[in-house]
Amino acid sequence: MNYRNAEASDLERLFELVKKFAASFVTDKNCFVNSFEALLRNRDAKVIVAHDNEPIIGYLLGFRHHTFYANGMVGWVEEIMVEEQYRRSGIGAGLMRRFEEWIRKCNGRPTGLATRRAAPFYTAIGYEDSAVFFRKVLDYN
Repeated sequence: MNYRNAEASDLERLFELVKKFAASFVTDKNCFVNSFEALLRNRDAKVIVAHDNEPIIGYLLGFRHHTFYANGMVGWVEEIMVEEQYRRSGIGAGLMRRFEEWIRKCNGRPTGLATRRAAPFYTAIGYEDSAVFFRKVLDYN
């Protein structure tokens, strides 16, 4: 499996994967395009893709940011998705390793994420249950 940073030419394929990933929201193409372009420019965002030559079969979107509690930089995985027929083959773990390497390079410490559906995957690759996650979807109307 090959891993690399996402490129502008990945937009259409990533949009197809994101539509499969989104469980709580309907993915809007215009919003996706705006977000994708902004994320590619953001030094504190990382979009990693997994591919076996082509096409892309998985991706990870994560961020790094400074904190007080950890004495500096931490990582946060926002999204990770692997096409269903390729799951349980190490691709998700490979995406996570690449993200962790990026966080280590900036002297980051903890890496976290929220999940409802994949706890066994994360515990298998060394993550532990650490907190309760709350959210509030804001209405802009």
